[in-house]
Amino acid sequence: MVGSVAESLVTNDNFTLPGNDSIIDMDARDKARVEVVAALTLLVGIFQIILGLVQFGFVVTYLSEPLVRGYTTAATIHVTVSQLKHIFGLPLSEKSQPLSLIYSLISLFRRIHNTNIGTLVVSTIALLCLFAVKEVNQKWQSKLPMPIPIELVVLVISTGVSYGINLHEQYGIGIVGNIPTGLLAPTVPKTDLFFQVVGNAFAIAVVGYTITISLAKIFSMKHGYKVDSNQELIALGLSNLTGSFFHCFAVTSSMSRSLVQESTGGNTQIAGSISSLIILVIILKAGELFTALPKAILSAIVIANLKEMYKQFMDIPALWRTNKYDLLIWIVTFLSTICLNLDIGLGVSVIFGLLTITFRTQLPQYSVLGQVFDTDIYRDICQNTMTKEVDGIKIFRTSSAIYFANAELYAQTLKAKVGVNIDLLIEKKKKAVMKRKRGLQKVITLAQRILSNTKKGSGLEFLMNKEAIVGSLQTLSETIPNPPTLQSLGLERLSFHSLILDFAAVCFIDTVGIKMLKIIFEEFKDIEVDVYLVNCPGSILRQLQSSRFFNETFTPALIFPTIHDAVSYLSQTHESSSLQEVTAI
Repeated sequence: MVGSVAESLVTNDNFTLPGNDSIIDMDARDKARVEVVAALTLLVGIFQIILGLVQFGFVVTYLSEPLVRGYTTAATIHVTVSQLKHIFGLPLSEKSQPLSLIYSLISLFRRIHNTNIGTLVVSTIALLCLFAVKEVNQKWQSKLPMPIPIELVVLVISTGVSYGINLHEQYGIGIVGNIPTGLLAPTVPKTDLFFQVVGNAFAIAVVGYTITISLAKIFSMKHGYKVDSNQELIALGLSNLTGSFFHCFAVTSSMSRSLVQESTGGNTQIAGSISSLIILVIILKAGELFTALPKAILSAIVIANLKEMYKQFMDIPALWRTNKYDLLIWIVTFLSTICLNLDIGLGVSVIFGLLTITFRTQLPQYSVLGQVFDTDIYRDICQNTMTKEVDGIKIFRTSSAIYFANAELYAQTLKAKVGVNIDLLIEKKKKAVMKRKRGLQKVITLAQRILSNTKKGSGLEFLMNKEAIVGSLQTLSETIPNPPTLQSLGLERLSFHSLILDFAAVCFIDTVGIKMLKIIFEEFKDIEVDVYLVNCPGSILRQLQSSRFFNETFTPALIFPTIHDAVSYLSQTHESSSLQEVTAI
């Protein structure tokens, strides 16, 4: 990412020599690119420090383990492909755009016939030695006083052989070459370049942090320690801020180097400190000792240490058996990172991970609960044969929050689970009420006609008709309770009188969910079913109160702390009501 920014802002066209457009002033061009990179790195460091101070590290919570493992597996393939040109000794250019991995492989296979045989032989021997000794280290770990430092041994031997035989001149094997020694004097990066790189700087700051925290999470899970995401962010920012004054480019954790250090037993900050001191010595004085080191050896060491990362492909069958959502996150993260590169692939992966959360809450698990025999425990009647529904009471549970994305589905599933077509029953009741009203209106109209006709007759006849009509109207009105019941309208009563909504798993409810909940209360009240809430968290109760959910009809008395409390109360209340009805009869 850093290189693409430098190349896009500082092109070759601006540094051609006067009078000859085919010759480029490489020194001037590289100096200008270094200035751009230094300014970019300074901005990256500032962004990371600011983000760390404002606790931006919380975003790591959205990097689930399947996402991190899918991302690092794809990054492993990117690293492997980037090293193949040194393994085969092919001069391939670096690419950073989307599908760069595919383009790199195509370029590799097109030029595979130009493979440097000497380089391939050196790479193969190094890989065989590395894999063999690593297997020995792993198999005889308990008997060895310390792991055999095969990487160091291979480096020393290959450098000596390359220098003695002159592999570069004799067989055309690529070597590290001249390593400039010493450090440049610190300078302040050009601030006038900030506006040109500010957007890229923020993107690099986020991507660099994500790569670092992803590797940190992998190693922390493996070795059992905790990672402070904000501390990592600030440390990364300070590294970039300081490095920008010494013409360094933006840094992040190196997967290959981290795996090499971890595989050789370096698990503490002491190992990092010693490694840094050795690199400093090499930069200052010992650089010429590694001039003859074949690049193929370095690539072989990197690839050999990626073996453990490739084992993460075994996550696929494990996730297939346990959780299809996590498997989908792993695969989408892997494919998007492979195809779209590390930066865009990361963004796509995080967005997809957030979408799966929406899908999971939008399509939660709904269940009707029954009482486990002779206990106060209630479980899903479809998954437990030891449960039985409480007579006259339906208990409904959801496994998710209730909000705009699933509120309507919650109501629809509730109506389907209780086994009654609520909407049809309400419609029948409305039609029955309207029919009764029309019948009553006809009687009233007929009575008015009779009374108007009898006024012309004798006074006695008028009074007798009036008393008869008034008595009939009174009898008719008494048959229609206010409000009318299902039984009085000739409709069949439901098999249950109470509905309990278990909110134990409801972590929040928004305004749309509250409105839908109120509609549920009103509709079931209309068909003579009382609705109760149980296991409501305090936050849900506060939301209901602030939204003015409660009124004279729906009071806080409809809320119980547990399912069993509500069942016990409703069972006793219904038994008392039934006994009073029998006594009245």
